[in-house]
Amino acid sequence: MGSSDIFRMNQMIGRGVNVLGYDPIWKNRLKARMNDKHFKLIKQAGFNSVRINLHPFRDMGIDDKNRMTKRWLETLDWAIEQSLSNGLVTILDFHEFGVMGEDPMGNKEKFLAVWRNLGEHCKDCPDKVVFEILNEPNKQLTPELWNQFFVEALAIIRESNPSRAVIVGPGNWNNIDSLGDLVLPEDDRKIIVTVHYYRPMEFTHQGASWVGLKDKTGVEWKASAEEKQAIINDFEKAQAWAKNHDRPLFLGEFGAYDKADMDSRVRYIGFVARQAEKLSWSWAYWQFDSDFIVYDIQNDKWVTPILNALIPSKK
Repeated sequence: MGSSDIFRMNQMIGRGVNVLGYDPIWKNRLKARMNDKHFKLIKQAGFNSVRINLHPFRDMGIDDKNRMTKRWLETLDWAIEQSLSNGLVTILDFHEFGVMGEDPMGNKEKFLAVWRNLGEHCKDCPDKVVFEILNEPNKQLTPELWNQFFVEALAIIRESNPSRAVIVGPGNWNNIDSLGDLVLPEDDRKIIVTVHYYRPMEFTHQGASWVGLKDKTGVEWKASAEEKQAIINDFEKAQAWAKNHDRPLFLGEFGAYDKADMDSRVRYIGFVARQAEKLSWSWAYWQFDSDFIVYDIQNDKWVTPILNALIPSKK
């Protein structure tokens, strides 16, 4: 991939969805929720890409000698094959943000080993396989420390994948306001920059215990002029940064938790997706199943209002 192609790659990522982050498949293939047909359904629905959320620390994907395990790699290869065979750009997202945020220095060697292993394992994959160095650096992995960590990981990746598209986002949970803290190597123009967006949290995460909003429900998003302008303002600031640095932007996560009312979720999700598209950003909805769902695996059907908000041409 030439450096001039990174914006085209971002266009190819287009409309995506996060997958497999919390599927039992990583520990036991027999307990998989997602299977071959779901990749086909994702493509048929109008999505262009999948962001595969990888937890090799949690799922015993790397051993005590910092080697990727055969079983874990077999599951990864299956996911890549299913994605590519259905014409989907495939983002491999290192999703161990929890442990990396709690103890970055203690996990640094293993973190770099993952990218040394994955880089070598995937070096012959097509360009449509994209690496994302780490989801949502946070807490002890400060923006300043993150600038050091990702550059080291990127150098390791470039040893085996000199021209592959790589996704990197700012610290503070890929916060859109932290783009200014992200220091990218000027000579590497094969980078897509990612941000995540869940504002206002009182709406998008209402009822979510993990962010302290378990008892906060009933918050609507009415698409008022004020509500819409808040999102427009945030996105325009990010767009100004991207133009100034000549980098493409990928909205790697956005959505509204299932505890919100459906009409509000549809209004919000549709508005965020269209705003991203107006600015030529790619995006990936959070997520296919588990929570924030766009597909009801238990009942084997799309959550049609959410799907139509994301991809309005599909009815």
